[in-house]
Amino acid sequence: KMGNAESNAYQNHLSRFLPEEQSVIDGVFDTLSGLSGSAGAKNGKGTKKTVTLAALQAYMREPLPEQMTVRLYNGMKSIDLTGKSSGLSEQIAKEQFVIFMSNLLKGNADEKITIIMRMISKTEGPVKGKQIQEFTEDLITSVVHVLSYRKELKGWNSENTRDSANGVKALASQLLSELKLADGTKPVDPQLMETNFDQSVIEDWVYRVPQISIFLSVVIRQGLHVLHSLPDQTKDILNLVPGCKGIKGRGLVSLFDIPSIIYINSLLPVELQHKWQLLFSSRLHGESFSQLCGHIVNKGPCVVILKDLDGYIFGGFASHSWEVKPQFQGDNRCFLFSVFPSLAVYTYTGYNDHYMYLNHGQQTMPNGLGMGGQHGYFGLWIDSDYGKGHSKAKPRCTTYNSPQLSAKEDFTLDAVEVWAVGDLPESAGTKGKKSILDVDPEAQAFLEMAGKSRQSEGLREPVEEEEDDD
Repeated sequence: KMGNAESNAYQNHLSRFLPEEQSVIDGVFDTLSGLSGSAGAKNGKGTKKTVTLAALQAYMREPLPEQMTVRLYNGMKSIDLTGKSSGLSEQIAKEQFVIFMSNLLKGNADEKITIIMRMISKTEGPVKGKQIQEFTEDLITSVVHVLSYRKELKGWNSENTRDSANGVKALASQLLSELKLADGTKPVDPQLMETNFDQSVIEDWVYRVPQISIFLSVVIRQGLHVLHSLPDQTKDILNLVPGCKGIKGRGLVSLFDIPSIIYINSLLPVELQHKWQLLFSSRLHGESFSQLCGHIVNKGPCVVILKDLDGYIFGGFASHSWEVKPQFQGDNRCFLFSVFPSLAVYTYTGYNDHYMYLNHGQQTMPNGLGMGGQHGYFGLWIDSDYGKGHSKAKPRCTTYNSPQLSAKEDFTLDAVEVWAVGDLPESAGTKGKKSILDVDPEAQAFLEMAGKSRQSEGLREPVEEEEDDD
């Protein structure tokens, strides 16, 4: 009997969920079917409970943009219980709902792919690059929207970050750049938009680009408000957005937008992904190289981001504490990145170990902050003569294989921010503890040289741990 086979498959999917998870999913389905007006007849042989698109839209009106709700509905509808794809009804049965949840939240790329294909396009067969782009943009928009709606952005918001609209497009383009045809070629714009991609190619892409599955999981968990706080939550969702410290109440708009924060954070070492803390902003602390040094030295791994006068935004991840010294420092976890006009990350090539460099007040060596390349030809350089910088990487930076990141090779700086990532090192001078200045006479001398006395509280800006950023 078909009925038995169907119920076996259904039981297998159900058994992936813990008992408390099953009851949560049951509850959501009952709510949705109630909104659909199909609570089922009182007697034993009543109509089966089902869910309509209208009910789903009513339930998701605020947490998710409408086009994503329609995509989720198409995904649920794609689950074929009868073995005859023509038998897809306009209403979602409980089995379809559970199998949809099981495949997208607990399944592998193979189990997700049919649903994702239907979410990209309602019709069967290959999909065009443009359709994948629209789906990916909708997905990223929905993640930002639902995390904001559920107050899960951990201190970031639309007021203290750049507008997300550009960031959504940039992140979608970055993820789409990983699409490979069966012969291994990667089509690029404008051909990409008109290229047809079949199911196996998209499955390979979903398998290689973890963000797609993670974003879908967030949209379902936070959109439908199911399993969003249960213990099986994987680390990649917990650290999707890092906690934000040090920007609250300062009227500052970061150079980052939320999609670029999510993307750059995902490429940091896992132990650094839980928190970002603002150490320096030229808009808050002034346009001075010694101020920059004073705020970032010995503060652990950092993300540096800057904007040139042409509006290009780019930066680098420094895997070690910055130290003022005439040698290169850091290790092969460092990388450079671009945020605008495009979002991209450039990792080490193995060609040399010129990861990061910071020097100040020396006669013989260049003074400034640099990452990658070599003296006079850095992938990213901020001169100690504050306001000037360069990104000389013709054709590519030797250390990171990055192109020129700024609009012009030699650029004028508009703004700089430095964010400590992960927990600040013990020595970073939290209140009541010995400061690095107390134990490192060299650092002290350097700060005095920079026109700062040791008592200056400006150097030991309180570490804003007591901020409770919601």
